[in-house]
Amino acid sequence: MRNFKKFAAVAAAAMLALSACSSDDNGDGDGNGDDGTSVDYKACIVSDAGGWDDRSFNESAYNGLMAAKDELGIETNTAESQADSDFAPNVDAMVADGCDMIIGVGFLLEQPLEDAANANPDLSFGLVDAMFTDADSNPVTLENGRPLVFNTAEAAFLAGYLAAGVSETGTVATFGGMQIPSVSIFMDGFADGVDYYNEQKGTDVSVLGWDKDAQTGAFTNSFDDQTLGKQQAQQFLDQGADVIMPVAGPVGLGAAAAIQETGDAYFIGVDSDWYETAPDYGEYILTSVMKDIAVSVQDTVRAGVQDEFSSEPYIGTLENDGVGIAPFHDLDSVVSDELKSEIDEITEQIKSGEIVVETPNAP
Repeated sequence: MRNFKKFAAVAAAAMLALSACSSDDNGDGDGNGDDGTSVDYKACIVSDAGGWDDRSFNESAYNGLMAAKDELGIETNTAESQADSDFAPNVDAMVADGCDMIIGVGFLLEQPLEDAANANPDLSFGLVDAMFTDADSNPVTLENGRPLVFNTAEAAFLAGYLAAGVSETGTVATFGGMQIPSVSIFMDGFADGVDYYNEQKGTDVSVLGWDKDAQTGAFTNSFDDQTLGKQQAQQFLDQGADVIMPVAGPVGLGAAAAIQETGDAYFIGVDSDWYETAPDYGEYILTSVMKDIAVSVQDTVRAGVQDEFSSEPYIGTLENDGVGIAPFHDLDSVVSDELKSEIDEITEQIKSGEIVVETPNAP
């Protein structure tokens, strides 16, 4: 039945496939896994609008798919979205292409994936950075859909504490690309980390760009316009912020450029280690709040290949190493031994439950 559905879908989706910005990473089917074998399975992935080279969650998800390809010897295909209007056509094109599993990257892919999952119960679907929900935004379970989500508030709490600890102006900042749960959760944790530092030290470090209680703050409403990121960061710099954490994909590169031009502030990356993915700004990157999207994607594809796919969400935490903060790299000397020790202690307290990081945006 699955093959018949796919055959019928090819003709109906031919134009969609042409419009999808896709590339077949192993179209001839001769891929081999680490043990030299190949598997009759095709895993595919659709990006958010930031593209595969966003140095953030799209790139991490892509790397996870490529790791699965190398490990398992499967076929793969990708569709790179340039705008929101590409999401549904790209998902449909992957269905038409005969993919056994389709993973969408980002909150905005939820509805196209959910529609495709309901229409194709014999295929498997994964959603990075968001839960499947109903019309009232309540989580729902799709038997053939798995959310890959991350409690990044835990790691961002550490970043907020760190930012407050190194700030010389007493002002730090954060902003988002769009006000969606997978963005706001970073900002929640960051603000709480700063507050915790103030409680412990009797200081009054302020956070620009986010009011956790009101759930309001600064957003560029874009994940790819770096000019907006530069403008927003410059506003914060003008207000005295000397540590900034953008949660906005490639828009964050604009913020890094603004910091580089001033030369007297630090940058905190998100999703991946920006010291590795944005080396041009390495001397200003204090740390990054990381989530191991690549591993979650690779594990999900492996489960599909082994006929062990489950709708149970993957939730990355500090405890299971699904989230964490990156090394301080070139700025290691900026972080005192005392502050490093405190961050290590807080990490263990969060893992043990002694410190509970709460957020309305938790997965």
